[in-house]
Parts: sequence; C-alpha cells; structure tokens
Amino acid sequence: MLRGRMMAGAAEDLRALFGVAVRAALEAWPALQIAVENGFGGVHSQEKAEWLGGAVEEYFFRNADLELDEVEDFLGELMTNEFDTVVEDGSLPQVSQQLQTMFHHFQRGDRAALKEMASLITQRKCKVRATALTTARETDEDDDANSVEEMEVAATNDGAATDGVCPQPGPDSQTIKEEEIVEDGWTIVRRKK
Repeated sequence: MLRGRMMAGAAEDLRALFGVAVRAALEAWPALQIAVENGFGGVHSQEKAEWLGGAVEEYFFRNADLELDEVEDFLGELMTNEFDTVVEDGSLPQVSQQLQTMFHHFQRGDRAALKEMASLITQRKCKVRATALTTARETDEDDDANSVEEMEVAATNDGAATDGVCPQPGPDSQTIKEEEIVEDGWTIVRRKK
C-alpha cells in the first residue's frame, strides 16, 4: 500500500515537473512575450499566457501520440484565438519541438532530462522589447487597413549565459513587421526579410 502511494506521488511530481518545463518554454518564447507585453490578448493578456501553459499541458495528456505539425497547429490556433496573432517568425516549430521533446521525457519518466531542459530554457530566456515604428504602404487609399507597423525587437538576457541565443541589440537587431488587417481582425507578426 505504501509503495503504491509513493509511486502515485512520484507520478504527480513528474507531471508537475512537466508543467514547469512547459511554462518555462512558453515564457521564453519571444512571440508570446511580445503578444503579452503589447496586450494583443486584451487587458487579460498575462492571465491568458498563464492559462496557455495549462492548456498546452492538458493537450499533451489528452493526445499522447502527437505529431510535430499537430503541436504547431495547436499552438498557432491558441496564439490566433487568444492573442489575435499569427506567428510567422519561424519560432513556432522550435517551441513545438521543445514541448514535444519534453513530453517524450515525461512519458519515459526521465525526470533528470526534464529538469535539465527546463533549467536550460530558463537560463537562456531572453527579455524581448518591441518598439513600434509606424510606416505606410504606397497606395492610393489612406485607410488603416493598408498601414504597416514595424516593430524593432531588442533581446537581452538579464545577465544569464546564453551561448548566443539572445542577440544583443545593435545594428543587427531583428525587425518584425506587423501588418494589421482590419477587415478580418488579424494581427500578423513576422520577421522582416
């Protein structure tokens, strides 16, 4: 009887550790950071970001054999539905792969690998700041549907070792273009080419 309770406790601990790892990956995701900081999800953006961690965790538990594209689609839908944001900066496959790898560690009961992955993600987490620079497209119409807003993104690492993961702001700063398409209510965020 005692062994059964110990095993159940270990399984709960492993599940909690998976939840911590999921939240670490999402909190380190620049697209989500920008959406929360700029209120793309409305006045409750921070609460939505916190809820997102539980939703992703539950998605994995309910669908044990997920393919990478299914995880990408799910995350993309959540970002679209909750933050009115279409992620096109190439980060969606990376975050999806991290989450899928974490779940495989969870399924194998590999507590050490889960802890290490969560720790590495937390250490490499970048602070992302987006500054809007408004420009206009060349067009005959002068309405909001044709405006383009560029966001200059500066990433810093708060003094943590990053091994080049968080580039320092400078001449090579990443620029994200944000197009607002008023008729559909979508916000598209993508890297400037």
